[in-house]
Amino acid sequence: MKHLQADIKKLNLFPAFSSGQFGMEKEGLRITKDGHLSLTPHPSVLGNRSFHPYIQTDFSESQLELITSPAPDVAEMYRRMMAIHDVAGRSLATGEAIWPASMPAIIPAESEIPIAKLDDKEDVLYREALAAKYGKAKQLVSGIHYNFELGSEFVEALYQGKGETGCIETFKTSLYLKMAQNFLRYRWVLTYLLGATPIADESFWRNQTHPMEKPQLPVRSIRNSHLGYSNDSHIAVSFESLEKYVSDIERLVANGDFIAEKEFYSPIRFRGSKSVRGLLETGIRYIEIRVFDLNPFAPFGMTKEDMAFVHLFMLYMLWIEELHESDAEASLGHKMNETTALEQPDKPSSYQAEAMTILAGMEKMSAQLALPTYYEEALKQAKEKLVYPEKTLANQLIELIQSENGFISSVTALAEQYEADCLAKPYALRGYTNMELSTQLLLFDAIQKGITAEVIDEHDQFLKLQYHEHIEYVKNANMTSKDQYIAPLIMENKSVTKRILEAAGFHVPAGEEYQEEAVALANYWRYQDKAIVVKPKSTNYGLGISIFKEGPSLEDYTTAIKIAFKEDQAVLVEEYVTGTEYRFFVLDGKVEAIMLRVPANVIGDGKRTITDLVAEKNQDILRGSHHRSPLELIQLGEIEQLMLKEQGYQISSIPQKGEIVYLRENSNVSTGGDSIDKTDEIDVSYKQAAIEMTAALGARVSGVDLIIPDATIPSTKEHPGYAVIEANFNPAMHMHAFPYQGKGRRLTLGILGMLFPELIIKEQP
Repeated sequence: MKHLQADIKKLNLFPAFSSGQFGMEKEGLRITKDGHLSLTPHPSVLGNRSFHPYIQTDFSESQLELITSPAPDVAEMYRRMMAIHDVAGRSLATGEAIWPASMPAIIPAESEIPIAKLDDKEDVLYREALAAKYGKAKQLVSGIHYNFELGSEFVEALYQGKGETGCIETFKTSLYLKMAQNFLRYRWVLTYLLGATPIADESFWRNQTHPMEKPQLPVRSIRNSHLGYSNDSHIAVSFESLEKYVSDIERLVANGDFIAEKEFYSPIRFRGSKSVRGLLETGIRYIEIRVFDLNPFAPFGMTKEDMAFVHLFMLYMLWIEELHESDAEASLGHKMNETTALEQPDKPSSYQAEAMTILAGMEKMSAQLALPTYYEEALKQAKEKLVYPEKTLANQLIELIQSENGFISSVTALAEQYEADCLAKPYALRGYTNMELSTQLLLFDAIQKGITAEVIDEHDQFLKLQYHEHIEYVKNANMTSKDQYIAPLIMENKSVTKRILEAAGFHVPAGEEYQEEAVALANYWRYQDKAIVVKPKSTNYGLGISIFKEGPSLEDYTTAIKIAFKEDQAVLVEEYVTGTEYRFFVLDGKVEAIMLRVPANVIGDGKRTITDLVAEKNQDILRGSHHRSPLELIQLGEIEQLMLKEQGYQISSIPQKGEIVYLRENSNVSTGGDSIDKTDEIDVSYKQAAIEMTAALGARVSGVDLIIPDATIPSTKEHPGYAVIEANFNPAMHMHAFPYQGKGRRLTLGILGMLFPELIIKEQP
């Protein structure tokens, strides 16, 4: 593949050159809080790992393998790993954490290290054979596999532009061959920059079942040296052509050198077929790079900047001219890598001059590509590490070990910190915190249970979920194909909802609808002595609602009408029904949760103003905005100030100690209210009424709001003990999962169970 740089420039392919597909496989040991290998089974809450697309086990039952789906860029790959890491971290048993280093934690005797208990007996037998051949301790050494596929449009355009006459698969294979050949010559650069295994616990050396000479520690990367996870020294596979690559691997299997083809532990491998022989028919689809130690200072194994650097490095391996005698160059690269891996981590590279030349070439190439700013930062960090070896990961780890009294204690502290960060906001899914909270919860549950989840429109909260061949689309976490199309339209229109429920025999408040503001204002005489509710005809989240328990003044009524018309073109004025309002969450013919929502409020202390009290209450970690937290921030807007005025307060007022001041009449959590779970306390008669209402509206999912004067008295058809205020077509679920008080209800699991009845969905204990 000669003259690539000239071809890219001639064909104006610089933007396409940097495109591709990216994926990551990250191994990590489960440990106990004292730094020992956890010997508990793979977490059952994660479902069946035999088909799980994201979380599996590698060699050992104690060794998690986290796998991203193919991503269109580095940033997306990074955030997918963040999300999978959050799911894995929160699925561990209490007291466990994920070990963030490649060299193992304290490991027990060889016989006690558990091999993965998989459904496929052949997979178990393969692991047992590896244990006999290499020893279990070495199999626990963990790392990252980085998968990279060139952009299909780039390959196609380059193929066409060069006027190639052979098939495009052969052309693409030639690109990957060149990339791999150059990589094997220069991979030592990555070992220098990203090597992070300078030392290992004594239990690792003590448990070796095969003779191993312990090096003079510390080094730069035990894992990337001959002491790490590698084939025997006599193993040789040629990368000069795909035919030689395939025949060499097949020969090694036939001779018994390999138990199976996947035992080829090369720093780089060709992928695209279930067998290496299949590559000759399909061509190489992508490459798998296997040299990366876990970065113990990166919560997810690798920083986004280092991921970007690897991308640039692999592009540069294609950018530069191809090598002559590539197998000989690969052998030289292997020797240089061994030297680099066993160098003292605070010493400069033995090949610093060549490394600087490579980095300068990468910078020159990168300048011609339109890349995000973190690529520039990646190059800057790499240059600093080359000039200042004390900044390399290996040396940073040694400095931490020396300051924290040992390898195990220092890395355990990191593991515990990362686990604490993971658990700090259990309602959020890192990587996707800009999405609506109920959607984050659904994404979490889908990932945990092994359902493939794809965000197909982030702004519109649209997901594609897939289990085997079964596909479902979900919007806003609970709008699905299981509801009739008309159901959300009915519930969006409060007048239509009211008429349908009234016709079906349910008790609804009396009221009128107004299409014009002037007409509504002119009818003030109807309501001046009555308790009323003013609300938009079509709204959600309690927006634009004003409640008057006593007849409103003309000024306040006018303000309420104007507020409601800001939210919709039609407004409802209804009688106010006394009692307590409850939200019934109906899912697939069952009431799965009942929530008492207390209106936004503060409690006085006799010293601070209402403004100050609101500011303090809003500091609660559960409070946020735009439905990204279980509770919403309390506002002091027009509606709240109107409510305060009715009580004789202003925002500068100082309530007496212990006095509860309500800032909203409506109790929606989305307007700052508090959520209290009442699912197990409400009589079944009210639950049945909510189920029947939802059915009358043609819905499978609904949030039914009932006013109940006395929930201890059962409701009957002759004497209904409720008034139905409204039904909501996209009811919030996060407030049920993380209530202000009471038991959390993981409704998103119920959504998945409804969509995928073939899966047995269980909640984590």
